[in-house]
Amino acid sequence: MQQIIECVPNFSEGRDMAIIKQITDQIESVEGVKLLDVDPGAATNRTVVTFVGEPEPVLEAAFLAVKKASELIDMSKHTGEHPRMGATDVCPLVPVANITMEETVVYARKLAKRLGDELNFPIYCYESAAFTPERKNLANIRSGEYEGLEEKLKKPEWQPDFGPARFNPRTGATNVGARDFLVAFNINLNTTSTRRANSIAFDVREKGRILREGDPVTGKIVRDEHGEPVSVPGTLKSVKAIGWFIEEYGVAQISMNLTNISITPVHVAFDEVCRKAAERGIRVTGSELVGLIPKKAMLDAGRYFLAKQQRSAGLSEEEIIRIAVLSMGLNELKPFNPKEKIIEYLLEDETSFPRLVSMDLRAFANETASESPAPGGGSISAYTGALGVSLGVMVANLSSHKRGWDHRWEEFSAWAEKGQKIKDELLFLVDEDTRAFNRIMEAMGLPKGSDAEKAARKAAMDNATRYAIEIPLQVMKTTFEAFEIIKAMVENGNPNSVTDAGVGALCARTAIQGAWLNVRVNSAGFSDAAFIEKAMSEGKKIFEKAVSLEKEIIAIVEQKI
Repeated sequence: MQQIIECVPNFSEGRDMAIIKQITDQIESVEGVKLLDVDPGAATNRTVVTFVGEPEPVLEAAFLAVKKASELIDMSKHTGEHPRMGATDVCPLVPVANITMEETVVYARKLAKRLGDELNFPIYCYESAAFTPERKNLANIRSGEYEGLEEKLKKPEWQPDFGPARFNPRTGATNVGARDFLVAFNINLNTTSTRRANSIAFDVREKGRILREGDPVTGKIVRDEHGEPVSVPGTLKSVKAIGWFIEEYGVAQISMNLTNISITPVHVAFDEVCRKAAERGIRVTGSELVGLIPKKAMLDAGRYFLAKQQRSAGLSEEEIIRIAVLSMGLNELKPFNPKEKIIEYLLEDETSFPRLVSMDLRAFANETASESPAPGGGSISAYTGALGVSLGVMVANLSSHKRGWDHRWEEFSAWAEKGQKIKDELLFLVDEDTRAFNRIMEAMGLPKGSDAEKAARKAAMDNATRYAIEIPLQVMKTTFEAFEIIKAMVENGNPNSVTDAGVGALCARTAIQGAWLNVRVNSAGFSDAAFIEKAMSEGKKIFEKAVSLEKEIIAIVEQKI
């Protein structure tokens, strides 16, 4: 399986887009690398760039980008709100798919060594790539920032991991790391006070604040038995935060790095800052995401806020994300486009994004009615099943906020969420059935001259035929799961929508019967007798049960109307 890593270099230039374009052009020049996001900030004078690919191409793109930044950015003239120590301030690698953190560390150190050897300026390794515990925390390495770097390099304990221990006033130093997915999340306040924003940041960040006697600002620092300052931890784990004023927007913000969103998700961080701000008489007005975020984080946030409203979370993926955006005010400072900010959406291409289900209804019907043999009955069966379960989900959602049924919202939300998963799988199978047909056509087109070619063609045909049986059989299995939801809604859902659920049952049975026809016709002549026997036995049982359940559900509907 393909190994994918993400690279998120931060360049100390956020105002001159011509410079940024020259840097990102270097990234895009490497085959096999996809540039996902370029997020400049004028106030911070810093641009966060995100790109992904297989490890070796990503390392090449990172090297070229850092090299170009060292040629174009003069750190001796740099000013900005964000802590920094180099033209390329940080260059972390992040494991995304089929690669471990340990493997990512090897690649990070390989990149760091090449940068130091070939570009001749100081390189430090941080987070999981650090060689010593003291260098795991980026804040420790970056302490003193660019202005203190010349003196820092003279100290034995701050010799760089790679490259010369020599101050380069133009480039500064670069930090190369390997880390988990980090979400840069800024929360907007209705104040212009940096001091008050910092107070809230100290309340919530894991590091907290230094403990003082009496006055928390001017009081004497409390020290432990070793003379070290005692800290009072903040309320959020795996969170780094500072307060600052953003001239560009005229507001103070809590700037946060969520270093492990499985420990502190974005919605938890947002709500905790709301609570701490309110204690200080300050209101949160919105937030912004710098760079990208995983889809799961946005879905978790949307479900969290829906639950707070006692609303069903059995909504489409798009609607759940919209609730997250609204709830956290992600549109306040600039439009939030999920297609540009959620990493999975940016990785979608023509092969991963369904062609049929992205069509409108007229286009889908026209495509089906064309002289092309696909989409055919298999895809239509899967789509009919998706419509059937969608009607069941609709009744569940209507029931969840029916007047007088507020106490039952969780019951119906659970049904709706279950139905949404079935619907999404069936929508995937709409296109997968067409792909299965195309695989057969591709196998039929293979050469069959030599014995080796004949053997290869037969193996391809067998694999494609097997898949063309498995897909409609999966449509049957998945659609059958919808009956449980539909029957529950007919019996216990909003009585005003009982016929809608009844139509859902009709659709589900039609989908299963249609898919059953496909299983049978695709099985004809297939040489694997054991596989065919199992598929036919399984399919027949599902079809017979579906017919029985449809009759049972329609009888209940008839009785109720």
